[in-house]
Amino acid sequence: MIIPPYLTEGDTVALAAPARKISKSEILPAENWLKKNGFNVFYDDRLFAEDHQFAGNDTLRAEYFQDLLDNNDVKAIWCARGGYGSARIIDNLDFTRFQQHPKWICGYSDITVFHNHLQQNLQTATIHATMPINVTDKNTQSPVLQSFLQALTGQTLTYELEIHPLARTAPFSGILTGGNLSMLYSLIGSPSDIDTHGKVLLIEDLDEYLYHIDRMVLNLKRSGKFSGINALLVGHLSDMHDNTVPFGKTAEEIVADQCRDLDFPLIYNVPAGHLPDNRALRLGCVTEGLIKDNKFIINNLNHA
Repeated sequence: MIIPPYLTEGDTVALAAPARKISKSEILPAENWLKKNGFNVFYDDRLFAEDHQFAGNDTLRAEYFQDLLDNNDVKAIWCARGGYGSARIIDNLDFTRFQQHPKWICGYSDITVFHNHLQQNLQTATIHATMPINVTDKNTQSPVLQSFLQALTGQTLTYELEIHPLARTAPFSGILTGGNLSMLYSLIGSPSDIDTHGKVLLIEDLDEYLYHIDRMVLNLKRSGKFSGINALLVGHLSDMHDNTVPFGKTAEEIVADQCRDLDFPLIYNVPAGHLPDNRALRLGCVTEGLIKDNKFIINNLNHA
């Protein structure tokens, strides 16, 4: 794996919107937070383009993202928000100059497209983290943003988890991969599909019907995504829906049920995904798990 250079004071972070549209007022708290932490911030008017729900049409979003990939002064690209749209532009991007001068691409949810594509095709690490849309004037001192700052600057990320009743706890180590479950499901068979063998797989999701969760987890299982993994990390599975006739299991129980005949550590309560406690994790870096004092400890290291 290629680890992009970690950031230091004075480096430039660019803001991008490869999916849903964003406004100036929505990114202002994040811009101010970056500047207060010693970074320069770059974006231009294309960041605020609109084409129905998208941040401009596919051509404009791809052109703007390409410019950021090719700009050697930019050391990290922080995606402003998710939604939907990254998969519509990923195949139109040229990563030639990015490979010569790799940089951190950061975000979660729909940004899973970039995480998977870069890890699978370019063997390059990325950062699964909160996004500018989630930053407010009131949360700039939060552990979530502190973890993002630590991820950008190369510090080890350590999280202490309560052991969930459904967990199968055991030590593990491996390169971290994955992201949003719906996106992982949608990328199977595409050029952005990931090889999970020998890795630690992270999943999280939001606003899905419980039977959709079952269908997607079953698909990952049947397509071999659980074969040979070193561990499965379950982040937030939030705001789930049910039918009039109940499915009969929670989202967490669905994951446990589909994994009951598989032999790998199954870890819940990972603080990643669509809830306020969305801590940073470097995908493509070694991630270790261990039990200590009746807690489960996850260490996301700064190397591959």
